[in-house]
Amino acid sequence: MAGNLGSEEDALADASMEAIHTELQSLLPKPPSQHSNSWLACAVGKAEAFIVRVTRPHVSSSSTVVSILLVLCSCITSTTFGYDGSMMNGLNMLPGYKDYFRLTTATMSLATASLWIGGAIAGLTYGKVTDAIGRRQALFWAATLTLISVIIQTLAQSITIFIIGRIFVGYGTSASTLAGPTFVAETLPYHWRAWGLGLLNDCYYVGGLIAAGVTYYTSTIGSGYSTWAWRVPSAIQGAFSILCILILPFVPESPRWLIYQNRSEEALEVVAQTHADGDITEPRVLAHFKQIKDTIDFEKTVGEALSLKEIFSSSVSRKRVSLAISTAIFSTVSGNIIAGYYLGGMLTNAGVKDVNTQLQINIFLNIWCLCSALAGTYYCDQIGRRLTGVISTASLSVFIFLIGVLTNKFGSSSNTSGIYGTVASVFLFQGAYSFGWTPLLYLYPPEVLNYPIRAIGMGVFTFVLNGAAILFVFSFPFAMESLGWIAYLLNGSWDVLEVIFIWFFWVETKGKTLEEIGELFDGKMRRNVPDQSNLG
Repeated sequence: MAGNLGSEEDALADASMEAIHTELQSLLPKPPSQHSNSWLACAVGKAEAFIVRVTRPHVSSSSTVVSILLVLCSCITSTTFGYDGSMMNGLNMLPGYKDYFRLTTATMSLATASLWIGGAIAGLTYGKVTDAIGRRQALFWAATLTLISVIIQTLAQSITIFIIGRIFVGYGTSASTLAGPTFVAETLPYHWRAWGLGLLNDCYYVGGLIAAGVTYYTSTIGSGYSTWAWRVPSAIQGAFSILCILILPFVPESPRWLIYQNRSEEALEVVAQTHADGDITEPRVLAHFKQIKDTIDFEKTVGEALSLKEIFSSSVSRKRVSLAISTAIFSTVSGNIIAGYYLGGMLTNAGVKDVNTQLQINIFLNIWCLCSALAGTYYCDQIGRRLTGVISTASLSVFIFLIGVLTNKFGSSSNTSGIYGTVASVFLFQGAYSFGWTPLLYLYPPEVLNYPIRAIGMGVFTFVLNGAAILFVFSFPFAMESLGWIAYLLNGSWDVLEVIFIWFFWVETKGKTLEEIGELFDGKMRRNVPDQSNLG
């Protein structure tokens, strides 16, 4: 029986090879027309050849190297986000930063939340850009804009210019985290995808750790009152965009985008570069290429367009987007905003009032969160996305209730054991959050969105993510002032509802290609090749 199954799979693979070889013959360049040899046609041809030669990626012959560079390139973009969160945590503790801009609760909240204003705008506009110019080019221009914006932020002489700079930083970084996960999900082999997209957001804490160390060091400049105490951390934020720009020439474009643009030969080459060290005759490469092409051709045939309208065109599309949006909302309003941007106020309420101690706790918290996120990334591929989300959210619900109770009991006391217990609860909460939501945030949405709505859907996801963040980053300081420890209990009650939603509505995506995941939603077979997992 096993032998017959193997024979059937071999026959399917052979059939795929024959079909693709026939298909590729029709894609070979046609001989130039006898009437196209004018000087103008020659000039245009040479110009096109020059542009292709200059912009063509210089891709390694090793699929492992290509995959690592793809992941690294996108990880760097999320490092910028993590750096910003930890940097603002540190700056909000520095007297020099608060005194220089004469910050009130309102202006401090606005300066912190302005990043998400730019991010929300990116969500509304950059999905179309990503579809139009390609995932790789979209990532390049997003990184370039981020770099320019960091310069504006760093040189700011007033709170108005600082906020404007941060809005543009938010646009650039959110544009990067819109294009980056889409790029990685569509280009990496499926067995790399969980680690690739999980690590993408795990590096949030790499950036956070770097920023925590930098702000701790610069807090000693002029005892924290020098403008360089906050300008230096701001300037260093641009280094990540430079690294991304330097890596991009060595990674290929998304094969799915290339196929949609009718550039099938290039797409086959990319699939070979990421799967088989560039060998376009390898059976798995040919089968995977045909799986992608069949699916995209089917979606074109049934009229699935690259538009916002497509998101609402069917119940299946609405379900896909709803799951992506649930990730955006749950990852933002689970309580992590408190520790992510206002750790100083959180620790002050808990009884830790020394700024130097708070900065040290910020460093160790980022190390702990990074370790927790890496563990979660591993388990996303072992136990699946859905169960990882349930475990993470159920655990953090318990810990945020605990933070509220301990803050109420020991926040205004001098009981050292009680204060330490509250700080330990903060660590446990952030660890539980990082275990699930850090890897899931950019892993799950691009998986559940199919190609016609992937970039636009990631734009909607980014808009909702940033919109929720604006609301919570701006409003939570006021909530803490008026409600105190009760704010934690309210947040914990919401987290319980998240657990219920994930358990009953999330679709498991572990171990499948993007095309196979699409078939889980509508039950339609869009290809005539077997599942990749069956082509051993």
